[in-house]
Amino acid sequence: MPTAIITGSSRGIGSAIAKRFAVDGYDIVVNYLQNEEAAERTATEIRETSGVEALVVQADVSDADAVERLVDETVDAFGGVDHVVNNAGIEESCPPLELSQAEFDRVMDTNVNSAFSVSRRAVPHLVESNEPSPSITNLSTFLALRGYPNEPHYVSSKAALLGLTGSLALDFAPDVRVNAIAPGHVETDMTDQSKMAENKASIPLGRYGDVDEIADAAAYLRDASYVTGETLRIDGGASLQ
Repeated sequence: MPTAIITGSSRGIGSAIAKRFAVDGYDIVVNYLQNEEAAERTATEIRETSGVEALVVQADVSDADAVERLVDETVDAFGGVDHVVNNAGIEESCPPLELSQAEFDRVMDTNVNSAFSVSRRAVPHLVESNEPSPSITNLSTFLALRGYPNEPHYVSSKAALLGLTGSLALDFAPDVRVNAIAPGHVETDMTDQSKMAENKASIPLGRYGDVDEIADAAAYLRDASYVTGETLRIDGGASLQ
């Protein structure tokens, strides 16, 4: 059975992607940083509803040693890696003149450096995959295409992730495809309900996205064997405003 590593998959979009890939017949590595209970809950649901295996691995993917352990445990458990989704990330707001260098670096480490580390470590296994078109998918944001006030660290990190996506797509072709998803506002258990009405007014389709819609996009990019270096906007038209 093919295997997929989904970083940051204990909850929210990452959990939805993990569950979707499981339904499609993939053994899943559920990665988390702190919320072990949520990760185990996701893994249990995968095992019970999809009939595949789910391995839970705690790893801070901003740490290169932890990434090495994550990939090694995956290979030990399943024999290889066939697809990777770099979903782990953090979003925080802070006016730029109040933002410390340490905090800026922490967000860059989590949102960009982690994707590079996981990809670099996984690629030797991806090129040996028996899947017809192994892939890496990076989760960015529609804000990377337009900017946003008081989030210079978050927006910069996600814009850098798009640059990384294109570069790795060229470097790893033709063996491994690399794409990105740029979600808009998506409703999760972490959504700030107080801002929903204001944000909806800025979305041409007039609503938030659902986590399953992002999971569908990830599944499409996983299977789209003639697509690489692409950024798929799933934002209800918000990036057109």
